[in-house]
Amino acid sequence: MAQTTPNHTQTVSGWAAHDSSGKITPYIFKRRENGVNDVTIKIMYCGICHTDLHHARNDWGITMFPVVPGHEITGLITKVGSNVKNFKVGDRVGVGCLAASCLECEFCKSSQENYCDQIQFTYNGIFWDGSITYGGYSEMLVADHRYVVHIPDNLAMDAAAPLLCAGITVFCPMKDNDLLKSPGKRIGIVGLGGLGHVAVKFGKAFGHHVTVISTSPSKEREARERLGADGFIVSTSPKQMQAGKRSLDLILDTVSAKHSLGPILELLKVNGTLVVVGAPDKPIDLPSFPLIFGKRTVKGSMTGGMRETQEMMDVCGKYNITCDIEVVKPHKINEAFQRLARNDVRYRFVIDIAGNSSLL
Repeated sequence: MAQTTPNHTQTVSGWAAHDSSGKITPYIFKRRENGVNDVTIKIMYCGICHTDLHHARNDWGITMFPVVPGHEITGLITKVGSNVKNFKVGDRVGVGCLAASCLECEFCKSSQENYCDQIQFTYNGIFWDGSITYGGYSEMLVADHRYVVHIPDNLAMDAAAPLLCAGITVFCPMKDNDLLKSPGKRIGIVGLGGLGHVAVKFGKAFGHHVTVISTSPSKEREARERLGADGFIVSTSPKQMQAGKRSLDLILDTVSAKHSLGPILELLKVNGTLVVVGAPDKPIDLPSFPLIFGKRTVKGSMTGGMRETQEMMDVCGKYNITCDIEVVKPHKINEAFQRLARNDVRYRFVIDIAGNSSLL
């Protein structure tokens, strides 16, 4: 493992955390030359995911400093390798969480690369050549074309960026549970943040009755009027939780803070499913009685494979779904991190890397 190889000859400006303080500062580093299977991307925008904050602060104990975060990347292709046939210079593209996988296992061959046991991520991973991967908080990126997707022309590049993580993370469990083509289900979304607000948009686009479950009563008006939610349950209200018992077919739990799944499970019908997509840094509580007495299922889901990610992008193009964002300049990343840590954003920060307008 090394930060670079002799093939890393391109000097790039970016922004990195150098220790567990999580402070982001300008950073000059090297990227590899564009290979035969690669595309070079001029980065226009990069979303700020909660995962970026966890890595910058080494909350999970796995960060390789210096770390250049960012896996919600949109930009324009400036160079293509000789083996690349599905992209050309000037294409609007996106890069999400995945940088490399084995390409040989059952999951890679079925385009579920995100479940390959050799998966390497867009940052804080180890690429095929042994180098450490650096993410989208930078001016340009070299990516293997197999981990790049097209962005529909009608989607703004800034508001599309978080779809590469937040969007695909909630899209996949909806697809896995047959929500794309079977309207009329009653679904719940726990948490109205970066993931939750996109989940509400997908749920409504697919024709479902959507209930937001939140600890914040103040979010009800926003959920209903801005995002189109049909119902709202304040999870700290015993009366509302009791009234909502056995009312939902499926629940997506997007919350990244420690909490108990017991009360949430009670909202599911018999045979209902709870999908956990949030990533708390401490174990969540899972009492057995709500599982047993409701024949309920709890499962997890992580981002998505490349075929699904392109499908998700195309669906967003069809329904004109993007994220509700607040754009910040690179020198405001640390301030954005502080606000993100206290959930003070509606609903996703996006860094304006190239200093362009969202008309792209």
